[in-house]
Amino acid sequence: MNESDPFSDPYPDRDDIDHDDVDHIVAAWRRERPDLDVSPLEVFSRISRLARHLDIARRTSFSHHSLDAGEFDVLAALRRSGAPYAMTPGQLAANTLVSTGTITNRLDRLEEAQLISRAPDISDRRVVSVQLTPFGCERVDATLTELLLRERAILASLDLQQQQQLADLLRSLTQGFDIT
Repeated sequence: MNESDPFSDPYPDRDDIDHDDVDHIVAAWRRERPDLDVSPLEVFSRISRLARHLDIARRTSFSHHSLDAGEFDVLAALRRSGAPYAMTPGQLAANTLVSTGTITNRLDRLEEAQLISRAPDISDRRVVSVQLTPFGCERVDATLTELLLRERAILASLDLQQQQQLADLLRSLTQGFDIT
């Protein structure tokens, strides 16, 4: 690498890879701080950049369907629960990792938009049941379909085997953080 040019090839011995901005950042840090192991940047800087692209894809998909991320999370949790697509507010709060106050605000907006309905539970009238309306089911299905198209486009440079390998590696990396 040319010491005076931070954008020169950071790995001149590797003809098998296309270099990206992260390679140049890592090379510059290695040059400036050879006393540090900056190899985590090779993973986490790419994850951070990928997260930005995913966030844009998600926000675009949600906005096309007049939803925000929190509203989509609630509708998706109900849809994944299976017919009759109903849960309690407490179950929804736990499933979407938010407080009961936050879930109440989301449910108010979704009910106003006629995407969900709330009613006393048949078996225990003290409990409220939140149910996805047919309109809500259509909205979440359309949003998910668009989101998956955008996510597939992000993954398009990887073949199916590489995608599975990446999913497996990320699962291993995140298992210690997931609470199930």
